[in-house]
Amino acid sequence: MPRFVESLEGTFPTIALVGRVNVGKSTLFNKLTEETKALVSPIPGTTRTSNTGLVLWRGRYIRLIDTGGLTFEDDVLFEEDILKQSETAMKEADIIFFVVSAADGVMPQERELAKRMRRIIAKPVVLVANKADNRRLEQEARTSDLLSLGLGDPFPISAANGRNSGDLLDHTYAILDEIGLTAADEEPHDQDVISVSLIGKPNVGKSSLFNRIIGEDRVIVSEIAHTTREPYDTITEYTYEREIPTDETDERGEPLMTSQTIKQPIIFVDTAGIRRKANVSGHLEQAGIMKTLQSIDQSDIVLFVIDGSEPIAQQDMQLGGLIEKRGKSVIILINKWDLAPDNSTEKRNRTEKFVRAHFPHLSFAPILFVSGKTGEKIHQIFPAIIRAAEARKTEIVTSSLAHFLERITKEKLPSRGKGTRHPKLLGLRQIGTNPPVFEILVKYRTSLHRSYVNYVENKMREKWNFYATPIIIRLTKMRR
Repeated sequence: MPRFVESLEGTFPTIALVGRVNVGKSTLFNKLTEETKALVSPIPGTTRTSNTGLVLWRGRYIRLIDTGGLTFEDDVLFEEDILKQSETAMKEADIIFFVVSAADGVMPQERELAKRMRRIIAKPVVLVANKADNRRLEQEARTSDLLSLGLGDPFPISAANGRNSGDLLDHTYAILDEIGLTAADEEPHDQDVISVSLIGKPNVGKSSLFNRIIGEDRVIVSEIAHTTREPYDTITEYTYEREIPTDETDERGEPLMTSQTIKQPIIFVDTAGIRRKANVSGHLEQAGIMKTLQSIDQSDIVLFVIDGSEPIAQQDMQLGGLIEKRGKSVIILINKWDLAPDNSTEKRNRTEKFVRAHFPHLSFAPILFVSGKTGEKIHQIFPAIIRAAEARKTEIVTSSLAHFLERITKEKLPSRGKGTRHPKLLGLRQIGTNPPVFEILVKYRTSLHRSYVNYVENKMREKWNFYATPIIIRLTKMRR
């Protein structure tokens, strides 16, 4: 992991959900975290990449990991990757929930998993008998052959209706107390977390970039389209130095600066690739795309990933428009630059102009040329994120905006839109941040041409810091 990035997920006691396919691990994950983060479906292998979330119970937090379902069959797609991630989750965890189906009894896959666990794990295991949806199934689970797994008495629950889920958490917290671990009483860095989503069409290398950025192989990487089915997020802490003014001044009266160490928490979200609606196949891909759109809405900053080894596709352009409409800060990442047949400086400049021509509505977005495979220029992403996050919070006092408007209207008179009356601008004020929103007051019964609004925006960008950030300008007609 890069020295300036540190994962914060290990600061909580951790529980890992493991088990074969279709025993309801993702349903249990959603129930305990009180979110619909994990995709749930009857299709075996719905969950591929391990998911993480926080559980709040009786005022204290624990971390929960949902792993992919195991089959121990060689011909199952990504089985080896899912098994590897499950073993990693079990090693990370302080307690393991071995999830089985109370209705099905013991399956051969569960005997195999129990055998592997006994070989690599020396920590508390809770045998969770899920799908005990009523009293009869609950009683049967307690007396079934589940005891033959050698993992202690089964704990019957129903993730679907919440039956006994609170008792399961009470039992878990009691185990944590026994082994000397205390659940956290607050969510760290809750007040100032930057949320960043990686967005792009399938196979542009989002997952490779995600793993490089956080410094760990957290998500499965494959050349198969739509390998990532649901958003996966992780929280990291980026450490950097910032210059701040002191109370002392120099001979010119300017404040002397000092260096301050900042530890900034950032949530990175790897999302499912979005492709053209006509090419979307099946419920799982549709559900994954909906979750990707939710991730964009919940993010502050979008890393828009484009494949630098291929021409820009129509789907890239549609995604660019989708991002721009949501008012998010955007950093364009030209990925796979190491695979480009010509990655000279001249070619880089031509490519940047080409990208600008295809995404004129994202003209405010900086462009970085990176490689998720080699790690090239990955270190540039973090300073860009910090700069963009600060720009989203830019606030400009009304007096400065008044002087600014007076100056630019003298340099260039406002041009009229529809109608015959020449427009008069009565004022400019800021009405929002994150992203910055401004309001131009226009004289009643006159109309301002859109090109002049663009002119105002460009002049604002020249004067103030709006790096990677859209500026929203609204027009209001006033009688005055």
